[in-house]
Amino acid sequence: MRIGVLSNAHGRRTILLIRALAELRDDPRALGVEVVVSGHSHKAACETRDGVLYFNPGSAGSRRFKLPVTLGSLRIAAGRVIPSVVTLEPDNRRSRT
Repeated sequence: MRIGVLSNAHGRRTILLIRALAELRDDPRALGVEVVVSGHSHKAACETRDGVLYFNPGSAGSRRFKLPVTLGSLRIAAGRVIPSVVTLEPDNRRSRT
């Protein structure tokens, strides 16, 4: 478990990086965390509960479990964290030299 800070001119947010949500033992709010990023399931997800954003960007690696290949980003704008998930098509994943 790692706690980090995401910041720019539009604000500063505390994030928690964790392998799987099942490993989360403490209340993120009690830790001052506003965003929890996890990824073990490889399934993209974005949900806000009790004022905390839970974000899983999915997986941009080899396709697993028939799930789409995705990547995610977090952006701070107007004092808010704005999550986004992009589904990658097979053509977008090829290395171009």
